[in-house]
Amino acid sequence: MRKKSTKSSGEAVTLVMCGMKKILQKILFIFATQTLRRYTPIIIGITGSVGKTSTKDAVYTVLRWKFLARKSEGNFNNEIGVPLTVLGLSHYGKNIFYWVVGFFRAFFRLIIRDRAYPEILILEMGADRPGDIGYLTSLAPPVVGIITAIGKIPVHVESFSGPEEIVKEKSKLILALPSDGLAIINADDNALAEIRKNFLSMADRPLAEKVKVVTFGFDEGATARITAVEFSTEYSQGLHSEIPDGSIITIQNEGIKTRIKLYGTFGKPSAYAVASAFLVGLQFKLTANEIGRALEHYSAPSGRMKLIGGIKGSLILDDTYNSSPVALHEALVTLHELPAKRKIAVLGDMLELGKFSEEAHRVAGNEVAKIADMLITVGSHARFIADEALSGGIKNAKVLPREVVHTFRTSDEAGKFLDPIIREGDLILVKGSQGIRMERVVEEIMAEPEKATELLVRQSAYWKNKKSC
Repeated sequence: MRKKSTKSSGEAVTLVMCGMKKILQKILFIFATQTLRRYTPIIIGITGSVGKTSTKDAVYTVLRWKFLARKSEGNFNNEIGVPLTVLGLSHYGKNIFYWVVGFFRAFFRLIIRDRAYPEILILEMGADRPGDIGYLTSLAPPVVGIITAIGKIPVHVESFSGPEEIVKEKSKLILALPSDGLAIINADDNALAEIRKNFLSMADRPLAEKVKVVTFGFDEGATARITAVEFSTEYSQGLHSEIPDGSIITIQNEGIKTRIKLYGTFGKPSAYAVASAFLVGLQFKLTANEIGRALEHYSAPSGRMKLIGGIKGSLILDDTYNSSPVALHEALVTLHELPAKRKIAVLGDMLELGKFSEEAHRVAGNEVAKIADMLITVGSHARFIADEALSGGIKNAKVLPREVVHTFRTSDEAGKFLDPIIREGDLILVKGSQGIRMERVVEEIMAEPEKATELLVRQSAYWKNKKSC
């Protein structure tokens, strides 16, 4: 009887919490939509399976030099986070008093005009399940829509019938544009090919012929074509002498090439973010030179291909914010291209891949065996990475010796294992999905752990106390 009572109490708490969340969601929707009607800012919506946050930050970096702009902070990309960004409020958790104060501030701005309200809102729009993008675009209708990348096996696919349904959901961002809107789409992503090709003939798009469609990527036909991603010839003070201090991205548009220097940031993901931001800048009448100068101040967010000093003269390629098949592939490419005495890949689970999980992890195992001198995996799904790297299931695949492959259940265990075996000149890639908490590995082996709050992701009290999957 006691067990049944406990279960019933737990279910009741869950129902109450769900009910409270729905009430909060409705209140935020009302305040946000009324605020948008009051201030009429230009809305830039960004969606995709990877690269949303980096793109959002790059777009903000370009626009803030000439406009009063606001971007969504952290992971504010859902039915709660988007209206909070519109309102300029924080997430107050379970603190009812702070919520009441926040709503009073929102109401006050509706009555008395706030002259500091942004001219432009740059909003991430995530899709964990069908209908999410439709809801968010009904709340905050975009004038510019950016789709970053989907990939062959997108994240959150377990909530959809398959990758095709995810593409359909993400495309709703473009369908929500007004007749004079701008669609910015990745030219290299095969999953987006049909959107690029058929957008003008999509059903339910009155006056779609007036919507301007531009593309970015390495494809020769891209509007903003990335022609080169090079490592800088300068070196970071105090780091390993062979490691560059950043990268140089060359973008070609209408026959003119613009070179952009990025400090402390590496890999193609940043190039994609910069190229899409370049197109946004052009839309807002900035010159190529102005955009290039603005982007020199861009730095990828914490946990996204950032180079951090490690113990014993090592270096850490910190890509711990999240993981997906596309993002992991690009991280491994960067690990391959950067020079080092020894390369170590520390890879955690890629979550929310549903029935595609084993396949995606095995593909990663085949890739990493060609690049890394040592492999460490964290989590139950990532064991498939280790298995593939050891067995070479794909014909003629390279395999790693068993003595350099290690598997662990948690990120804490992996970090403690790494500590004593790191050598001077090692380059260590650390990556995994948010739930596996791979930033704990980085904190264990970074040279200056006292700077963890400044350099790493998920360092708030909430995340510090939250258990990993």
